[in-house]
Amino acid sequence: MNAPDAASSGIVHEATQSASSITELLDVMWEYARNSTADATVPGSASQLRLMYVVDRQDGIRMRTVCQQLASAPPTVTRMCDRLQAIGFLERMASPDSGREVALRLTAAGKRHLQRIREQRDSMLHQAINNMPSTERRALARGLAGLTAQLSATDEEDKRPRDHSVA
Repeated sequence: MNAPDAASSGIVHEATQSASSITELLDVMWEYARNSTADATVPGSASQLRLMYVVDRQDGIRMRTVCQQLASAPPTVTRMCDRLQAIGFLERMASPDSGREVALRLTAAGKRHLQRIREQRDSMLHQAINNMPSTERRALARGLAGLTAQLSATDEEDKRPRDHSVA
């Protein structure tokens, strides 16, 4: 490995470690935000919250698609949906183009709950970023934009059908 490659590899390793550390800190912040908005009806698990985020992004999403996106078995997703429906955060309906499939939608209460969590989380992030020097904020914005683009490209690539035929 020549010198530029070694230096580049070191930077990539350092950035990966930093991103991993940030992810763990953000997980803690999200959990804090979720717990600080808690009341007697709050979903009890991070998995239920992830399910709510998926449904919120894609109103009317099919249960089968939720299972794929969460990489969870249908019985597990069904139980999470049962709990969320019981506390009034989720509703099930027949899929508009296939009466045999179940589509999911957040209720107004479910949307309000997610909004409270997002507001708490955003407040914590805003405070931390506001305390950074402006040069670091600009670098962070550029770096996060680049990371988002790469992760989005990877996500889209993963969704493309692959030709598994034997040549």
